[in-house]
Formats: sequence, structure tokens, C-alpha cells
Amino acid sequence: MRKLIIATRNRHKTEELATMLGSGWVVEDLAGRRDISVPEETGTTFEENAAIKAVAASAVIEGLVLADDSGLVVDAIEGAPGIRSARYAGDKATDRENRTRLLAELARSNHAAGESILAHFYCAMAVAEGGRVLRTFSGRVEGRIALAEAGTRGFGYDPLFIPDGYSRTFAELDSETKNRLSHRARAMEQVVKWLADVNAP
Repeated sequence: MRKLIIATRNRHKTEELATMLGSGWVVEDLAGRRDISVPEETGTTFEENAAIKAVAASAVIEGLVLADDSGLVVDAIEGAPGIRSARYAGDKATDRENRTRLLAELARSNHAAGESILAHFYCAMAVAEGGRVLRTFSGRVEGRIALAEAGTRGFGYDPLFIPDGYSRTFAELDSETKNRLSHRARAMEQVVKWLADVNAP
């Protein structure tokens, strides 16, 4: 089996992506590689940040490296948190702190009471090897923001995001449903197809 390194120390993300990748691949992440520093995400787009992370890890690890940069984009607050999603409440912010800030910002915004707060999750993925990007991919899912957290599954902004066509948040949906709908799933579907094509006999 071939090996794919996920350039993250987030076990939730690794498990989610490994499930989407399916059998036939050994999936590892950077959780046990403290010798590899996390690069500063200096890009201005999700694609640039995904590439920065993939290139940095692939420069010191042999084989294919996958990195993603994902975020929540909320129309009512001019696209925030956007590429700052993981650090919205500060560089060392927890998921709960980020969600709390989001709700506070929405409370201060001018969105009309009773109107849906439109948002989307966006994911960019980059596959690199030997310090260079081989290919980038992207996925997006539309939805709206709930004004109160609901659900215990998932991570990040999942307890606040209700995907179009559903009345429950990502954190309330079972993993199979979420993995079929999510922005990561849509990007990863393209990754899986590309990996199959480039590894075809």
C-alpha cells in the first residue's frame, strides 16, 4: 500500500480524511514529528496556505504529502472568519473561543433579525512531493449559521453550521452524512480520483 502524509497535527482531521481516502493507503500525520515545524500561513487565499503547508512538509518527508486549508466564510461579516478561521479569536484560540467570537461578531453586525445568515465552508487541498506542489483541489458547501451551538460531533465551527437542505448542524449529523456533504469531502473526492489516475498501471 502507498503512504500519504497529512500535513496536520489535528487527529480529527486526519481521521476524517483517512476515512474519505478509503482502503489501499496508509495514512499518517505530523503528530509524532515534532522535528517538523509548522510554517507560518502567510498566503492570502486558502489555496496559497494549503500549498505552503504541503511544500514545507514534503521538503523533509519522503513521499506524497497532502495539506488542506479550510475555513468558514460568512456573508454578514464580510467573509470573516475566512482564512483566519482557525485563529479567529487569537493564534492559540480553541474551537469554542472561535465560535464564541463568531457569534459575538454576528450579534454586532447589521443582519436583519429572523433572516438566514448565509455562509459557506471552503476547502483547498494541495498535494506535494519533494518540496513542490503537484496539484491543488477545492470543495465548497453552502449553508447558514445557527445562533446557538448544537451537536457534539465534528470540530471547529461544525456546531454552528447548517448545510443547505438540512435542519441540523454538521455537529448533529452522523459522520457518514457529513463526510458525503462537507467541503473537505468534495475536495477529497477530487484528490482520490487524481491519485487513482496517477497510480493507474
